[in-house]
Amino acid sequence: MEQPDSTEGDSAAVLIVNSSGQYLLHLRDAHKRICDPGAWSLVGGGPEGAESLDETIVREIREETGLVIPDLVPYARARTAGPHVSEGHIRIYVGYWDGDAESLPVTEGIMFRWFDVDTMEQLNMCTWAHRMILAHHSERAASENTLLPAADRAGSGT
Repeated sequence: MEQPDSTEGDSAAVLIVNSSGQYLLHLRDAHKRICDPGAWSLVGGGPEGAESLDETIVREIREETGLVIPDLVPYARARTAGPHVSEGHIRIYVGYWDGDAESLPVTEGIMFRWFDVDTMEQLNMCTWAHRMILAHHSERAASENTLLPAADRAGSGT
């Protein structure tokens, strides 16, 4: 995935992944004038004042989940548009956490849950968030596959 400068974009969001390969999703408010109301999406938001996007994502994660996730890595840029927002670019980060999603405080939106990629096909999701998760999942699976012995990659041990 392209690795643009971490300050590119109008807002920031994060792919929070657990050791089982699930992604933390945030159910957005359904009745607010926001991008993708009522959809499952990623934690994130826009800068306040002169914040960089690196600072923005740290603040948004803390505000929305109460978490401090060390070692966030810039990942990609997504383009979004919705009925209540103009087209913009979202800087996507990746972070890892293995906690209980249902124990997170909900200060915005409805709830948090862990989902695997197959289950996401059944959800009402933000299109850009779904695309980013699929790309990340695919790259992660490919990199893990290259670590396996050749016989295992081929699907046979004989």
